[in-house]
Amino acid sequence: MKYFLLTISLFLLTIGVHSQDFNTYFIDKTLRVDYIFTGDAVSQTVSLEQLNQLPKWAGRRHRLSELGRMGNGQVKVTDISSGKCIYRDSFSSLFQEWQSIPEATAVRRSFENTFLLPYPKNKVEVEVSLREKDGLYRIALKHVVDPNDILIKKKGLKNIPAYTVIHQGNPVDKCINVVILAEGYTASEMDKFREHAKRACGQILAHTPFNKMQDKFNFIAVETISEDSGVSVPRESKWNETAFHSHFDTFYSDRYLTTTNVKDIHDAIAGIPYGHIIILANTDVYGGGGIFNSYTLTTTGHPDFNPVVVHEFGHSFGGLADEYFYENDTFSDTYPFDIEPWEPNITTLVDFKSKWSSILLEGTPVPTDINLAEKYPLGVFEGAGYSSKGIYRPAIDCRMKTNTCRDFCPACQSALEQLIKFYTE
Repeated sequence: MKYFLLTISLFLLTIGVHSQDFNTYFIDKTLRVDYIFTGDAVSQTVSLEQLNQLPKWAGRRHRLSELGRMGNGQVKVTDISSGKCIYRDSFSSLFQEWQSIPEATAVRRSFENTFLLPYPKNKVEVEVSLREKDGLYRIALKHVVDPNDILIKKKGLKNIPAYTVIHQGNPVDKCINVVILAEGYTASEMDKFREHAKRACGQILAHTPFNKMQDKFNFIAVETISEDSGVSVPRESKWNETAFHSHFDTFYSDRYLTTTNVKDIHDAIAGIPYGHIIILANTDVYGGGGIFNSYTLTTTGHPDFNPVVVHEFGHSFGGLADEYFYENDTFSDTYPFDIEPWEPNITTLVDFKSKWSSILLEGTPVPTDINLAEKYPLGVFEGAGYSSKGIYRPAIDCRMKTNTCRDFCPACQSALEQLIKFYTE
């Protein structure tokens, strides 16, 4: 009995410490920081553009100084008076992808990036670090934020778009809060959008481990109205006026659908509590994109809508890598073979112990010959991260590899479950 009482006491003490950490340093609002990332293939700089205050904080309230994923970049918040790190988060960006394409060798470009932080009570230092090609993180910008700065814009207090809660697991402060936005839907097409939003939510929650952790998610459909129906397809000289000006042919890839108007996205939902973003594009053209801790953007009219929205959410929420590859091609630009990728579901074997090695069957060969897949359904199979050689994946097939696989592989399921618990427990 004494042991039981002691266990309960320690549990309650832990809850109190977590709550105290948040309430000690933060108030229940969001500090939205808008940055401009600029550079070319060999250089990158970060500049502060604007500070904003949003009405509520919809992120995690515990494990504040820890990272759930390493990401291609990281944000660190330090309390100036104590010198204590009071919040950390990670991200990836379209800018960092652009740096790997040929255009980046000939011109400098700028990209918008927006990060959400809990609103500090006192002055803090915000530090942005970017991952270099050697796998190390180097500081790109430090700046001080005074929460009482009169030039911090207050947003989300009016002109809030219509929205519908399509799945409620728990209150905002105990859940992962996901907004689903409309892109290329006119005012007369909102019934159609709401049905697509319900379908997207249903597909995500049908996959493991989301299906057994539904109470840890809230999904909200937000009616962001476009002037034109459908989205832009540059290769067809089609440019539509839509809520977020998304388009296909990103980096000249036919099916890569993205938007660089990141601030427009966040402005549209400033009054709605959110932590993760899914954008549904009203078109039957196949495509999509998912950027870790930025957004998922996918099309709704193509027959593969169901698996693609889950796949892209695996990127934007879970930080999972693509497990597919191109036959007979070897690429080292995206994932150098002598550096361990930060994503949890692929490996170069440089540091495989940090990946799914703990859940392999005893005696599983590393790497694993594809002919042994029946004996070792979870292994270390060559071919992933767009390269047929030098990068390895956990299973023969996975939702992060093909649209025909029924679920995430065991390694992805494990990584997603760990991340969900990181946010909510």
